[in-house]
This record gives sequence, C-alpha cells and structure tokens, in this order.
Amino acid sequence: MTTPLPTPWQRTATREVYANRWIRVIEDDVVAPDGRPGIYGVVEVRSPAVFVVALDDGDRVLLVRAHRYTTGAGWEVPAGGTDGDDPITAGRRELLEEAGATGGRWRVAGEVDSLNGVCRAPGTVVVAEGVRHDGSLGHDARAEGITEVRAVEWSDIGDLVASGTMRDGESLAALTLAAMALGRWG
Repeated sequence: MTTPLPTPWQRTATREVYANRWIRVIEDDVVAPDGRPGIYGVVEVRSPAVFVVALDDGDRVLLVRAHRYTTGAGWEVPAGGTDGDDPITAGRRELLEEAGATGGRWRVAGEVDSLNGVCRAPGTVVVAEGVRHDGSLGHDARAEGITEVRAVEWSDIGDLVASGTMRDGESLAALTLAAMALGRWG
C-alpha cells in the first residue's frame, strides 16, 4: 500500500503585521500538510528583483563587494529591484548604478525565487556579454554598501565560493543559470 501525499498548505486567516516601501510582512494562520494548525510568517518583496551576470570583452564576470547589514561583506553579482521595469531595462540600470558598467548584448537566463521557505521574492537573472567597465564604482554603489568592483575569470568563481568569500545564494543561483545560458554547464 502506498502512503498518500500530504495535502497542501491551507490558509485560514491572514494579516499584515508590518510594511515599508521595500517589503511587507504577513502572518498567516495555516493548516500544515500533516493537518496540524500553525502560524506562518511570510516576507513579500514589493518589487521583483533582477540579478545581472555581466561579462566584459575578456569574458570576465563583474562582481561587486557588498557590505550587507544582515550578513556582512561578500562578493555578489549586481542586483536590485525592477521597480516596474522589464528585467533587461532594470538590469542595465542596476549594472550602471552598482558597477559603473554599460553596453553589452543582453538576454534573460531564467527565473529564481529567493528564500522560498519564508519569502515571496521572485527574480529574473539576465546575462550581459561584452559590457564596458573602467574599474570605477557606479554612482549609487557607496549608498548601497558596495565598496569594490572586480572582473573575475569565470574559472575563478569556484575559488571564491570554496573560500567562503562568495556565499550569496542569489548570486550563486544567478551564476548557475548564466552558466546554463552560456553553454558552460556540465
């Protein structure tokens, strides 16, 4: 005899407990898949995100060193909210604001859900090949805690991950989707 699959989550009540211009926090009364009642907190982002995997003419990936209030410093791909723009328009804006880079050939690589156990935070990964960068920071970089832009050989990304200097899950997912889109997976 096979065991039946659990029923999906059921929401019996919902309430907003906090909101600002970037996020909304919701608390739901739920019935879990195993039938037990409970409470589930959910963070919703106000604007879907865009994650930019940008490669210069030397096939190097542009990364930013971001100092996050929540987790400290680490290397990431440029990213930000779409603010209602399509992902490529938003990606061009974020790449310029954070890394001071422009140009390139752009395409969508795929979609991601960030922290899907506690958040509704959809995002789109875009790839830009042949971008131009002069080594300077973007005009909004410092305000966002970005202190450095670095062009990294694709083959060195694994070393950054292995050493723990690149731990941002969204950046790792973005690089994975970009590797697939660029034919570098497997």
